[in-house]
Amino acid sequence: MTSARFSSASSRFVRKDDLAAPKVTRIKFHTTRTLPTQDAAAQLISCAMSFRQAQAPSLRLTSTTDVRIYRVMSRPSNKEKLLSDGLRLVHQRGFGASSVRDIVQAAGVPQGSFTNHFASKEAFGLEILERYREMTSAAVSATLRNDGLPPLRRLRAWIDGQLEYLRKEDMRRGCLYGNLSAEASEESDAIRTRVASVFAENQASVAYCLEAAIDAGELAPNTDVQELAGFIVSSLQGAILVAKAQRSPIPVERFERVLFRHLLPQGDAASKRRRPVAR
Repeated sequence: MTSARFSSASSRFVRKDDLAAPKVTRIKFHTTRTLPTQDAAAQLISCAMSFRQAQAPSLRLTSTTDVRIYRVMSRPSNKEKLLSDGLRLVHQRGFGASSVRDIVQAAGVPQGSFTNHFASKEAFGLEILERYREMTSAAVSATLRNDGLPPLRRLRAWIDGQLEYLRKEDMRRGCLYGNLSAEASEESDAIRTRVASVFAENQASVAYCLEAAIDAGELAPNTDVQELAGFIVSSLQGAILVAKAQRSPIPVERFERVLFRHLLPQGDAASKRRRPVAR
């Protein structure tokens, strides 16, 4: 619903001259929001009339009173298109292979739009990295940090989710974190540092899941969760990189199979350690 506040001191909405003139037949109302329906426009007209009646009670408003509403269509920002289409392009071609011209052409916006929204290509790279992180963080919350699921099932679901995402493009895209760390780390220390911090966040989430697995009796009590979590994150990234080169899911499937069959030290589910799980 579109709404607005009316004030006699606000010349933006109602002209003060109109209110003072007893024979005025027009109120000019201005809103920067689009009016989605006829009902919304009617509500605004009613609001304008009520305000005017309160300010000039001797003036009778009739159905013939001319109340005009000027709808100002807010111009959609090109930044969203640059980020969404630019992220897709960089994920397909690579950061170095995607020029600013390529990015604006993919987004269908003028060349000047890029410099209007981003100080540099590096700044753009950091923003698409954050956009990608929003997506992967949602997956982490639904799996590794989802206390409603058995711990090792969470870990498997996290890996399976990444594999499913990679399969959508026949394993051509890989993981944006791994791609950027391989090609942009020498060009941009800011991008390299941010990617490293994301890997650290993922490692902390895997460690959280492994701690829960120990408490649930799914892993041996003496498991070094930090060491194992670091191994899982780095090995999965390596498997994704090989899968991208081979255009095959086999490297990731092999990693998952070996991890669950041979590398996770099994615990006694009957004897659970009762200690709080670090968040």
